[in-house]
Amino acid sequence: MFSFFNVNSISTTELQLKLSTQIEVLDVREKTEFAAGHIPRAKNIPLSKIDSYTKKDKELVYVICQSGMRSRQAVKKLKAKGIEAINVKGGMNAWRGAIRGGKV
Repeated sequence: MFSFFNVNSISTTELQLKLSTQIEVLDVREKTEFAAGHIPRAKNIPLSKIDSYTKKDKELVYVICQSGMRSRQAVKKLKAKGIEAINVKGGMNAWRGAIRGGKV
């Protein structure tokens, strides 16, 4: 059975509300995409390097990309490693909050 779409997800609006707390946001876009504009406090771990990501605590990690497709893949890989991860639906395309980097 193809379960690519069977991942826990939240909207960008829900993520924005959570940013007032200490959460971890992983941006799985390539470094050039990340540099062009990203969510403040997001950590850049490109999808191609997600297998090397480790997490010591049990806190959730929120995963974002440009549209939501790469982040879904990343969530699957992280969950296979025992890391609790949540996909951000719509990715940066849907993000309406503050960004860091990119053109002002």
